[in-house]
Amino acid sequence: MGSSSWSPKDWASYSTATASKSTADIFNRKGIDGDLNPKGITVRESRDSSAHPQSHAIIVALDVTGSMGMLAETLVRKGVGTLVEEIIARKPVTDPHLMIMGVGDAEYDDAPLQVTQFQTDILIAKQLENIYIEHGGGGNNHESYTLPWYFAAEHTVIDCYEKRKRRGYLFTVGDEELPSKLKAAHVLEFLGDGQRDDMDTRDLLALVSQRYEVFHLVVTEGSYARSHLDRVMSSWTAVLGQRVLPLRDHTKLAEVIVSAIEVNEGRAVDAVAKSWDGDTSVVVRDALTSLTPRATPTTGVMRFR
Repeated sequence: MGSSSWSPKDWASYSTATASKSTADIFNRKGIDGDLNPKGITVRESRDSSAHPQSHAIIVALDVTGSMGMLAETLVRKGVGTLVEEIIARKPVTDPHLMIMGVGDAEYDDAPLQVTQFQTDILIAKQLENIYIEHGGGGNNHESYTLPWYFAAEHTVIDCYEKRKRRGYLFTVGDEELPSKLKAAHVLEFLGDGQRDDMDTRDLLALVSQRYEVFHLVVTEGSYARSHLDRVMSSWTAVLGQRVLPLRDHTKLAEVIVSAIEVNEGRAVDAVAKSWDGDTSVVVRDALTSLTPRATPTTGVMRFR
């Protein structure tokens, strides 16, 4: 997917129409959409085209449990436009192909993973509307943030890596802790992949990091993070190191993602933060304080510090 082009005019029209709708009118609340159900999907593709000869895959996986449905609303009302248009303008990577995922809790939820296509135009916002905001989750202190890692590793084909050995980007976003493993039973139930053992989170990260630059944004406004921020941060930093980014204002989600890509591609944190206006600059700086450009070439072995 991803053969058409982004149109600011289309986004402006879409955003204006969306502004008059309530949250309940925008999103799917009836169950998982068949087109977004990962079970049975062989592959999602980010391919080069005449319109996008240097495609670059970007995945944003949003926690949609509890109060975290606000993340999807932020993207559909404003963030998608900011994300795509700022990447096109700032050019940290070329020809962005965007996939959105919805993440829940495989222990409790009916739809712990939902996946759009890779898109380059207004269709990504329209697919985002079909995300089932289940508002589920449970009392196990984490959500299934590793399901997007597994899907990206085993069910995507991205030309940025296949043709140019440039890793795509994968951002998970939420307010709870990182699970210690991905259960084979959940992979079978929700993706249909059998004959696998449980996977340790570190092993799964090594697998997905072969083709993706992996980050996590901790939403510090979230109810769980507000009460257990040190625990949440330490569970993630123990595995991802400096690529754990505290997000203190969820309405700046897109700006922080764009900025993280810029810094990872070699730009200085201070310069990137100053490129944004007002409070956005402060939020970006707070999120990226510990982030430095990748220490190894994009084709080399990933090391998380």
